[in-house]
Amino acid sequence: MQFFCLRMGQSGSQLEKELASSLNEHYFGLVNFGNTCYCNSVLQALYYTMFRERVLVYKQQTKGGKKDSLLTALADLFHSIASQKRKVGTLAPKKFIQKLKRENEAFDNFQQQDAHEFFNYLINHIADILVEERKAQQSQAGQGSGGLRGSHSKAAAAAAAAAAAAAAANAGSGEGLTGDSTEQPSTFVHEIFQGTLTNETRCLNCENVRQKDENFLDLSVDIEQNSSLLSCLKCFSNLETMQHENKYFCEFCSSKQEATKRMKLKKLPLVLALHLKRFKFIEQMSRHVKVNSRVVFPLELSLSSTFDESNPERVYDLVSVVVHCGCGPNRGHYITIVKSHGLWLLFDDDIVEKIDPSHIEEFYGLGSDSPRSNDSGYLLFYQARDPSAPPQPTTAVPAASAASTATTTTATGSSTATTTAGNSGHSNQGSNSARPARGDRA
Repeated sequence: MQFFCLRMGQSGSQLEKELASSLNEHYFGLVNFGNTCYCNSVLQALYYTMFRERVLVYKQQTKGGKKDSLLTALADLFHSIASQKRKVGTLAPKKFIQKLKRENEAFDNFQQQDAHEFFNYLINHIADILVEERKAQQSQAGQGSGGLRGSHSKAAAAAAAAAAAAAAANAGSGEGLTGDSTEQPSTFVHEIFQGTLTNETRCLNCENVRQKDENFLDLSVDIEQNSSLLSCLKCFSNLETMQHENKYFCEFCSSKQEATKRMKLKKLPLVLALHLKRFKFIEQMSRHVKVNSRVVFPLELSLSSTFDESNPERVYDLVSVVVHCGCGPNRGHYITIVKSHGLWLLFDDDIVEKIDPSHIEEFYGLGSDSPRSNDSGYLLFYQARDPSAPPQPTTAVPAASAASTATTTTATGSSTATTTAGNSGHSNQGSNSARPARGDRA
């Protein structure tokens, strides 16, 4: 593959010359501090989503008013990139790496880490910080109000409820949480990444259906050889029969019965983060190995909620991909490809490369489960095409069919498929015990 390779400080100005003078964007490589490519790759992927704008707004609103945290370190890094005079260069995320290692000892070493584990930790931790800051602000407002404390508390509660309602509307269906799900805090992390799945179980004896909503911040997808992203999504949301020793206890029948269960996509997020499960544990080998299967991921993805007949549709564009390079989970390297202002670029720590869209297929994986090294997509970030507008209703699809129409455009052409969306490894944003296991490793 012919890449236009630019090492910062050497020929970075070459890429800068190619950029339009009116283009208000910055492309900065990040220094590797010893196996920190997992961190650099995720930060680059997030920087070119709408998440960046919310982080920069946070910094603007909290100038000098917040104690140091992983979020303030991230905001400082993003602001440093966005405020550079040059459009191309290199930055050292030293402050962020130091804060990360102090906050979580799992990252306080020089070993290779899993990029999905880091992404999962980062967004959950930032959400926790925002929730705690909101609680502190509400507490201070209540203490400072004196006799009007009660009315201030009511106003704060009303504001929180309004924010939650707005987040629900922005995230897709506009419906509140139902069933067994509990009320979730609303932060810009939730507004951007949170979607909702419905776990539907049907008793085959009495035909009663139980539905349980589960929020997610990212979806973990099992992959198959020579498949597409859509087919992988369809496979893990297939109807599953619960029988024999795995029968379902039906509350209506008051006994164990055969049943069917499936996951259905109820509410679509603004940024859909997908984790391709490329590492699996082999008992005979007592270790994890990489799944090199070729999985075609589209540049354009059109998904519909499968929950009701209104079937709101959202069109997504692929904006960034974290790529794992190597033959195993405990060694290798992470890079990122991003789409920015119609350009596709590759970030490899302190290297920036401009690539042609036709080369994206090089990151689909191998055509066979070969043990040889390869570069394959690991984390995919799809951003809603018009995030400011709510998804538009499409032709109703019967709920019983549990199907959604998805139109995809690949690097070499386009295809249309019908699929359902669900989850086999989602990131629940509630109690810590409800969160998924960190990554695919033991």
